[in-house]
Amino acid sequence: MLIRLSIPARQALAKLTLPVLAAASVGLMLLGKADAVLADRARLAFADALAPIYLALAGPLAGVRHAAGGLAELLTLRAENARLREENDRLREWQGVALALDAENRALKTNLNWVPEPAPSFVTARVVADAGGVYARAALLALGPNHPVTKGQIALDAFGLVGRITEVGARSARLLLITDINSRIPVTLEHSRAHAILAGNNTARPRLLFWPEGSPPIEGERVVTSAQAGVFPPNLPVGVVHYTASHVPEVDPEAQLDRLEIVRVFDYGFRGIAQPEHRPRPVAENAPRS
Repeated sequence: MLIRLSIPARQALAKLTLPVLAAASVGLMLLGKADAVLADRARLAFADALAPIYLALAGPLAGVRHAAGGLAELLTLRAENARLREENDRLREWQGVALALDAENRALKTNLNWVPEPAPSFVTARVVADAGGVYARAALLALGPNHPVTKGQIALDAFGLVGRITEVGARSARLLLITDINSRIPVTLEHSRAHAILAGNNTARPRLLFWPEGSPPIEGERVVTSAQAGVFPPNLPVGVVHYTASHVPEVDPEAQLDRLEIVRVFDYGFRGIAQPEHRPRPVAENAPRS
């Protein structure tokens, strides 16, 4: 049975709603201050009453969230699949080019009776510390006893050239990085095949010097080692050319010089400017003695 109220009565109830709610709130606050135990029990009882409702709603809400996440993942997978298809198409094209070049290279080597160079031997070493000392950019390598590492050998990581061995001990070696100010490396600009010098400057990017006139380095051009001066073998990856704001050509090293952990020390048979070890000359038995 519905009770019909007159318009003045409804207006009076509407005006009383806010004061009544405010008075109830103040009363609950006073009750909570007056009897904290009773307020805690009431709050816990209210939470206990709502817990089954929350539990019943948790399943459908989790399903809705899972469905929304699955839909977003499907959209992401669709875009990623499209990108992977494009990459696969490009890789197939490059695979065809690589196979053709490999066949041509094999045919030319056969016609020229080309004899491949022997693979260099190498030793794997762990970088244990920044060596410091007389060099600002150097690293200390830990080696086992009776190691074959000698001064002048070349160190690389998984990406490119790291530096050269400058000092060798019984169980360690000092590695001069390509970014040290004392480092000078003959390099080749891969695009023009012009020669230059890579000079360290104690920063993350060494500079290029002394390239031929008319063949300046190109932004983004790869730089590899040169066999000039008999110090390095040719075509070891060094880095990529990058011009500074003042138009100075620098090289972003391929090697992860700021995160060196493991390097390989190769023996290419080059000693370059490394000083030979001095050994005492044997004295003949019949030689006059002073």
